[in-house]
Amino acid sequence: MQIFGVDIGGSGIKGAPVDLDRGDLSEERRKVLTPQPATPDRVADGVREVVEHFGWTGPVGLTFPGVVTDGATVRTAANVDPGWVDTDARALFGERLGGMPVTVVNDADAAGVAEMHFGAGKGRHGTVILLTFGTGIGSAVFTDGVLVPNTELGHLELHGHDAEKKASSKAKEDHDLSWEHWAHRVGKYLAHVEMLFSPELFIIGGGVSRKAHKFLPHIDGIRAEIVPAELQNNAGIVGAAMHAAGH
Repeated sequence: MQIFGVDIGGSGIKGAPVDLDRGDLSEERRKVLTPQPATPDRVADGVREVVEHFGWTGPVGLTFPGVVTDGATVRTAANVDPGWVDTDARALFGERLGGMPVTVVNDADAAGVAEMHFGAGKGRHGTVILLTFGTGIGSAVFTDGVLVPNTELGHLELHGHDAEKKASSKAKEDHDLSWEHWAHRVGKYLAHVEMLFSPELFIIGGGVSRKAHKFLPHIDGIRAEIVPAELQNNAGIVGAAMHAAGH
């Protein structure tokens, strides 16, 4: 069974058809840059460009980098244009895609569901937290495999700052931090999250998951196991398609 998945991020919009039996992309993904400013209309145009590249007609699952309630309404927009707040994203994307069936879900929640079903969280019980490090920090919290939706742990206060302003991969780039220096910041953030939730497992997602060997060895003092996302930066696309299929 194939469903189309689109992952909308602060820097890129990427998508592909997904083979839901394997939990992997069935074709090489297409990516376009997220428009700046990332207004609803301009992002919807980017999504249409990605979907039309494949000539796709059928259900489309989309992720959004913010809180999404009832599978439709955007409540927060930390890393995209503030005009998204209170937008009915499902209606917007459905109209722009010519009436195709559309579902919308928080980006980290989608990545987390994919990792729990097909990746690093498969078969794991207790509390598992996936954290995506990108333009911001997204979070997905699971207890015995059940998602607690729309957690926004990237916005926890850490030493007087929004945590994602200090420990996202964008912060690494903006401040030209070495992997070791950035890992030190990530370690402080993980310690804070661990103090609050006591997870058995942290899964580290986002683009940096491909380079886990460069920073994970520098993180210490965390009791939970820490592993990179197995689906790496495709987890959001897979999770979006799973959501559209009702998983």
